[in-house]
Amino acid sequence: MEAITQGVNNINLGADSHKKNRIQVSHSKKPLFFYRYMQQHNEVELSALGMAIATVVTIAEILKNNGLAVEKKITTATVDMKEESRGWPVQKAKIEILLGRTENFDELMVAAAEEREAVDGEYQS
Repeated sequence: MEAITQGVNNINLGADSHKKNRIQVSHSKKPLFFYRYMQQHNEVELSALGMAIATVVTIAEILKNNGLAVEKKITTATVDMKEESRGWPVQKAKIEILLGRTENFDELMVAAAEEREAVDGEYQS
């Protein structure tokens, strides 16, 4: 579980009104704990542009390797955007990775919570 926490230092929940299960990832946003978000939704879509794509792929792989998620769909595209400093149109790569919860997701979450409590108890003793 610690790998998940460490792997999501630059995450932001997107305020996308059409997809409440979408997480937009960037390099400049606050942390988000994906496993808590996945508890609320059976499927979560990770979305990123440009340099944040590597972060999305890393997060998806951490969740999959820890047995919390399965990859359902990957979509790539190029989107037209305006450059912030000059206002010129530029093309940016975009990725969307749809992840679903594994069958034993809840069991893994309970085990991880018990492990955290045991570690916290050791530090307080």
